[in-house]
Amino acid sequence: MRPVLICLTVLLSFLSFSCKDDEKSTALNTETPAQSNEDFRPQFHFTPKSGWMNDPNGMFYLDGTYHLFFQHNPDDNVWGPMHWGHATSKDLIVWEEQPIALEPDEHGTIFSGSAVVDHQNTSGLGDGNTPPVIAIFTYHDAEREQEGANDFQTQGIAYSTDAGKTWTKYENNPVLGNPGIRDFRDPKVVWYEEGNKWIMSLAVQDHIKFYSSSNLLDWEHLSDFGKNSGNHGGVWECPDLFKMQVGDTGEERWVLLVSINPGGPNGGSATQYFVGDFDGTTFTLDESVEDIGEEHDYWVDFGKDNYAGVTWSNIPQEDGRHIFMGWMSNWQYANEVPTETWRSAMTIARTLDLKKTAATYRITSSPVKELENYKTDGITKQNIQIEAETEIIKNGEISLSPSVVEVNISNFKEQDYIFQLKNDAGNVLEFGYDAGEAAYYIDRSQSGITDFNEDFASKRSLAPRLSQEQDLRFTAIIDNMSIEIFFDDGNTVMTEIFFPNKPFQTLSAKSHETFKIENFEAHQLNFN
Repeated sequence: MRPVLICLTVLLSFLSFSCKDDEKSTALNTETPAQSNEDFRPQFHFTPKSGWMNDPNGMFYLDGTYHLFFQHNPDDNVWGPMHWGHATSKDLIVWEEQPIALEPDEHGTIFSGSAVVDHQNTSGLGDGNTPPVIAIFTYHDAEREQEGANDFQTQGIAYSTDAGKTWTKYENNPVLGNPGIRDFRDPKVVWYEEGNKWIMSLAVQDHIKFYSSSNLLDWEHLSDFGKNSGNHGGVWECPDLFKMQVGDTGEERWVLLVSINPGGPNGGSATQYFVGDFDGTTFTLDESVEDIGEEHDYWVDFGKDNYAGVTWSNIPQEDGRHIFMGWMSNWQYANEVPTETWRSAMTIARTLDLKKTAATYRITSSPVKELENYKTDGITKQNIQIEAETEIIKNGEISLSPSVVEVNISNFKEQDYIFQLKNDAGNVLEFGYDAGEAAYYIDRSQSGITDFNEDFASKRSLAPRLSQEQDLRFTAIIDNMSIEIFFDDGNTVMTEIFFPNKPFQTLSAKSHETFKIENFEAHQLNFN
């Protein structure tokens, strides 16, 4: 298969199946009728050429190239025998699809996992010239599952000595057997410098198990975390453990991402996070969040469509960013969205930062800076007085799909701030701030095609305003079938997909009271 460039061309793929649980395996095996509509294919979000895609996997950077692997069924538009698809980019924006990296074998299909650059060749799998890249993944043995066994998920590895172009499965797989647990998957491996060893975070039912290894081949169990912390509305999946600097203070904390399905703040799947310390053996919550329970507001994204996200490994120290990408869908309806030959997109790549507030620590998100290079035609306005409904972007001024919209409202008050994307087909996507709920929201109930699943648009998605700033700011990234809104410099983030009958053409604002937009900018995104 020749590489396919995912620039302005429409590439094929939207929706996927994540670090799965048993119910998913059976429920998603039935193909559902879907409309074929390439108009929905996003331009600035990765989609595979064809077939089904879900979790991002094995993301690493090496020699100027970002590698993205992903859960992939190349033969159907629903979840099925999992492979690792592969795409590469020089800037996290323009993606080129590569041949499939990992295929099922006698041990099972290839579920989610991670990849690391073994600079010291601790594994001994290098060729003596270049450091090997090691992929660590879950084998899923469907036959053993159907037989009623509990140990059908094990951990295997593959290695590459040509910077990720081709892969060889380790001859002694699996490297970590299953002790008899049904949900035992999604290994995320990092190098722990202080202890000169590798650390694996593994999702096990409703908690995380940590393992260590000196060579990526032999693993020892260290500790468990999470049985009494965080949300447990569903199975824990796709963990990610990494150290972050707290702003520019020099202080450091460890962060643990954990995806959960169901249990998300607006239903279905979502990703929660924990802040604390890791001493090489045990992860301990910071005292400010040590009582985090089932109902909390520590979510990477409050929207319905950002799941299984993890960060890139091997980012150069001089860059220093924690770069994150998630699967832009939700298990409530992932296999039913109205596309045919392809299903699923990834979120835009994002930079994660950690800040300290008066009471706790918070992760903030922002689009990667590389996106700025693709801004073209734009509109800039100041001091827009909003009374009743005011059209800010008129039909034909700029193309809103894709675009970046930036808004700043000074002197935030407890009143409604309503923004609406519209087209002349009568579709409306509404978002903003609801004073009665004291929350940001997205309402896609009138956004176009919504009747394929009752959970897709039955209610608005809500997200708390975590910022205490007097200015209300947001950046919205709009593509053919998605909106990603970064409120208050990324303190509150919401991502949702939609399927309009035609592209949105106008943007308006309104409120039950008047307000003023001090600064407004909107720019088309274009690869030319």
